[in-house]
Amino acid sequence: MSKVIAVNSGSSSLKFQLFQMPEEKVLTSGAAERIGLDMGIFTINVNGEKIRKEIPIPDHQVAVNLLLEALVKYGIVKDLTEIQGAGHRIVQGGPYFSSSVKVDDDVVKKVDELCSIAPLHNHAHLVCYEAFKHALPNIEHVFVFDTAFHQTMEPESYLFPVPYEWYKDYKVRKYGAHGTSHEFVMKRTAELMGKKPEDLNIITCHLGNGASITAIKNGKCINTSMGLSPLGGVMMGTRSGDIDPTVVYYMEEKLKCTPEEMDTYLNKKSGMLGISGVSSDARDIQAAVEEGNPRAILTHKLYVNRVINIVGGYYMQLGHVDAMSFTAGLGEHAVEIRRDICKGLEEGMGIRIDYELNSKTHNEAKISTPDSKVEVFVVPTNEELVIARDTVRILGLK
Repeated sequence: MSKVIAVNSGSSSLKFQLFQMPEEKVLTSGAAERIGLDMGIFTINVNGEKIRKEIPIPDHQVAVNLLLEALVKYGIVKDLTEIQGAGHRIVQGGPYFSSSVKVDDDVVKKVDELCSIAPLHNHAHLVCYEAFKHALPNIEHVFVFDTAFHQTMEPESYLFPVPYEWYKDYKVRKYGAHGTSHEFVMKRTAELMGKKPEDLNIITCHLGNGASITAIKNGKCINTSMGLSPLGGVMMGTRSGDIDPTVVYYMEEKLKCTPEEMDTYLNKKSGMLGISGVSSDARDIQAAVEEGNPRAILTHKLYVNRVINIVGGYYMQLGHVDAMSFTAGLGEHAVEIRRDICKGLEEGMGIRIDYELNSKTHNEAKISTPDSKVEVFVVPTNEELVIARDTVRILGLK
């Protein structure tokens, strides 16, 4: 038996699970949320009880410290040496990684090099890795890449219509993200349907502070919404998603800003935050919607519309869709967004959901009705379990 910690750090969050392997028993789990906002939330499960506290979490280093201190404080481990391996989610593997790998200096160097195309993520991943490495100096680490699952895309799906030399010389292409989540949700959806992934066409919607949608044909990714970096695709918490490239040049001229400043606008000041002026958090925006805030209402409608556009395109590319699954923070809990996405797809895709069931669903469930042409599921993602499995396999732990 071995204890392995799976670390899933996003742009504004850090989720973790401590597993006893190979039983896949979760010894504890928790999260640091709203990292970088005025007030953060740290939760950890101890003996079936969720301990929650609101505390400023200015960056990922602070989040890691809170986690490690809590493991010992609450007696989950006597000391940190009980942990025998750590697996880390890495958003961007670029052209270097098509599978999970054991971490060494060369791997760290390549992940750091890729920070330029995943600025909100890869740096945060490396901060977490270095913090864990310092606290747990005697264990080995594994990086599990979000981009790996999307390597089955054909060139017509992953290339951009720009000078081909950009791809040839600089590897500019669509890499996607959230691949670990999309793969897990695909497999779990197939299990719920009593079928094999290779016999199904599935659209998986990972909707969180970061969001991506993936078209899966017979168990393999054929398209995904995120692009060269996590900035591409659908509108997100603070990211713009796809926009006319002219907007970048035009607004740099108008604002007299540098490319670096424009990158900050698009990655940290756009999306839900930029349109609503309220928050990057969908919970805050929904509260503002209920208060009648017109910009919050517009944000909701814009988000739903952007998702519908991508799902509709993937529906046509796949030819037919057997199932669509929602996952991640918004996908699992933002029932109003889920409701309106499905409502917008009713006529075009023949989707029918049980609206009352949807309004109550925050856990795994089938929410479509028997007459729906596409089965619709809510499937809580479990990237951490995939990370733990890869960590045990690659490090040869027992």
